[in-house]
Amino acid sequence: MLNTLHKQRGVTMIELMIGLTIAGILLTIGAPSFSDWIQNTRIHNSAESITSGLQLARAEAVRLNAQVQFQLNGTDGSWTAGCVNSSANCPAVIQSRSSTEGSTAGISASTSEVDAVTNAPAGTALFTGTLIFNGLGRATTAKLTAGNNALIDITNPDIDDCMPDGTMRCLRIVVSSGGQIRMCNPAFAQATNPQGC
Repeated sequence: MLNTLHKQRGVTMIELMIGLTIAGILLTIGAPSFSDWIQNTRIHNSAESITSGLQLARAEAVRLNAQVQFQLNGTDGSWTAGCVNSSANCPAVIQSRSSTEGSTAGISASTSEVDAVTNAPAGTALFTGTLIFNGLGRATTAKLTAGNNALIDITNPDIDDCMPDGTMRCLRIVVSSGGQIRMCNPAFAQATNPQGC
């Protein structure tokens, strides 16, 4: 007698189609969140890079007891740190970051200067993307008015608006004339949130 019972192996076409449909629905739901996460990560990486460059310039100024300049090389987040009066002990370029490093597509870095007490825009802003730190680690008055803060805003205007109106988590780097460097989120108030500006 022939054995007519066969064991089923694998999945049926209907089970495969149901599985693909569920996977497609999950991907459709998660894709916008993933896109926002990628853009927010690009903004954060660029802000971290600029903050690291500022901290490097300040630390080298103290270490070498010399004037070290940090300069944004445009609006794409690239920067250069080097000595103002270069010598064998203090090179003209200590370190730099090119806009081609990492994923910086659409990232924009804009600068401004505000009064440190009132946060009102400075009348005559000296800071336009270049800061010079002296041997004490302070920003010199050649590029930042005493009592003012330098602001660097990191955004991605090609994608969306910054929070709270949009989905982008834009960041701001604040440099005081005393040399303190802080990264914060301008969507939050500093009085109510430690991440706020």
